[in-house]
Amino acid sequence: MSEEKEPREREAEPPVAGEPESAAESVEAADSAEKVAGTAEDAEGPEDAEGPEDAPGAGEPSAVAAVPREPVQLPSDGRTRLMAALWPPRVSRGQLVVALLLFALGLALAIQVRSTNDHSELRGARQEDLVRILDELDGKQQRLQSEKTQLEQSLAQLENSSNQAKEAQEQTRKKAAELGVLAGTEKATGPGIVLTIDDPQGQVKADMLLDTLQELRAAGAEAIQINDVRVVAGTYFTDNSSEKGVRIDGKDVSQPFRFTVVGNPQDLTPALNIPGGVVRSLENHQAQATIVQQQKVLVDALATPKPLQYGKPAAK
Repeated sequence: MSEEKEPREREAEPPVAGEPESAAESVEAADSAEKVAGTAEDAEGPEDAEGPEDAPGAGEPSAVAAVPREPVQLPSDGRTRLMAALWPPRVSRGQLVVALLLFALGLALAIQVRSTNDHSELRGARQEDLVRILDELDGKQQRLQSEKTQLEQSLAQLENSSNQAKEAQEQTRKKAAELGVLAGTEKATGPGIVLTIDDPQGQVKADMLLDTLQELRAAGAEAIQINDVRVVAGTYFTDNSSEKGVRIDGKDVSQPFRFTVVGNPQDLTPALNIPGGVVRSLENHQAQATIVQQQKVLVDALATPKPLQYGKPAAK
């Protein structure tokens, strides 16, 4: 009898799959086994219960009690726990959209600030150059105000004159003379400057003379003559490939290039001497520019007007 009981008691002992790592886990595993055993006994009842010899696997423990739980290893170092919480990052869709919008806004602001800094033409100018440019702008404003005053006076004379027909004829004659100066069919005289460009190396090209002309026009030049060619609205410049010099309106013009300009000398001279302007550009190409202000210059070269082929006065 003792020998039969001994194997049965050994079968009742659960197979050891691994030693539990803590006392709490052993107690928890034992409680789970007891609950499973009690549930099985209630389900079978006193009448249907089989003996320990007939029931298969009666001495084997439940699967819940056979597998011990492994404890969750938490990092003991605070820095390690912080890194574990931050990486891998958990980014939502809303956060991603906001980040993209902020990136686009910052990029646009950076491009705008850079373009503003790059296109500032007067950033490196000296104080006296800035004062000169300001005086030039003031001179333009005064000239425009003077023209406005003259037009208002002409209008008042036409309205108040007893002989309006004669007054209108006089005004028309004056206006025709002014238009003749602009069209190059009339001589012009008045205060102005004489710009002489010496180019012994032949480095001055047609585009440089065109830039000089545009700068003079922007400064208020009313009549311009280059050597013996009258400058009008349709004047064009081309390079002369056969020899040094350029062609203006189809005529050969060689150095020294002499610009005779009618206008306010106080506006024309600073316009040519601004930083990075005409004089500096010519000096960079080994050409020398000389400006002489005069109280009276004469523009006597005349242009031959060309008949219009396509344009006609528009009917009112």
